[in-house]
Amino acid sequence: MNFSQPGMIEHSDFCYEAVNRSCLKITYPIVIRISLYIFLITIIVLTICGNILVIISITHFKQLQTPTNYLILSLAVTDFLLAVVNMPPSMVRTIETCWYFGDMFCKIHSSTEVMLCTVSILNLSFISIDRYYAVCQPLHYQTKITTCATVIMIMVSWSVSACVGFGMVFLELNILGTEEFYYNNVACVGGCVLFQTQASSAISSILSFYIPGFIMLVIYQKIFHVAQKQARSIHSIACNNVQSENRKMERKATKTLAIVMGVFLSCWLPFFICNIIDPMISYSVPPVLFDTFFWLGYFNSTSNPIVYALFYNWFRKAFKIIIFGKIFQAHSSRTKLSSD
Repeated sequence: MNFSQPGMIEHSDFCYEAVNRSCLKITYPIVIRISLYIFLITIIVLTICGNILVIISITHFKQLQTPTNYLILSLAVTDFLLAVVNMPPSMVRTIETCWYFGDMFCKIHSSTEVMLCTVSILNLSFISIDRYYAVCQPLHYQTKITTCATVIMIMVSWSVSACVGFGMVFLELNILGTEEFYYNNVACVGGCVLFQTQASSAISSILSFYIPGFIMLVIYQKIFHVAQKQARSIHSIACNNVQSENRKMERKATKTLAIVMGVFLSCWLPFFICNIIDPMISYSVPPVLFDTFFWLGYFNSTSNPIVYALFYNWFRKAFKIIIFGKIFQAHSSRTKLSSD
């Protein structure tokens, strides 16, 4: 959607008329604003509801309490927090083109955005390691990927991400060396943009996205290669039915989680490409394009529960039990969920 087309902008103004150095405010026609509010509120509600279903399913049903699903739980909590903490203020900023929530909350908002994005990709990285042991080294899986090991992975994901997100913003590492230029030419009252130098955008994008993404792709390529060999072995030799079924389940779980990773990379890749390129071209990427790519990244948090529901039969059954209120029945936590 290009708001710069004739008729798309009603008029320009300032976020705070009586304040010096106020940011420019662009007011869009009421029809566009209402349509955007309806669309983005729908995305937020779907994200909250979908991830609540995942969180309740894993915490309530004993069958779903596995090391892999604990990592999925951490991912769902990340997506839920993104929908509750970050999406509503971002929606107002996108549509009203001004930030009305103060400088301190702007810093918190920017910090949590960086933190939660980093948590997501670190969770996905650990999930890929979990799948590697499950498929490539199944005899060592039970001893390597324990509940304790999974908890450590989750703690590392959140603590490292919190240091990166809050450290970069509150220590102003993102504008290191360009503080004077930023405060004289970029900062204004009513704005909330995570401005980054060329070095900052490159380093943060490479460390938070490109390197983990590349590692995950390499791991999943290895996993699929081994899974194909296992599938051929299972068909070529007589084997135990339980072993065959376990292999089938592991391959399906790996395929589903690889799709989750693929959706994540597809949703966030346009933003991180833009994030690296923008400082190189004198920050000439239109703000509306940045917002569009950021909301595409947000949409990843909406899509994950949909992927689980489409590909995991036991999640679909758990969702139905929760939605229809059967979760309040006695011993519902021990319900046998299908595992196909």
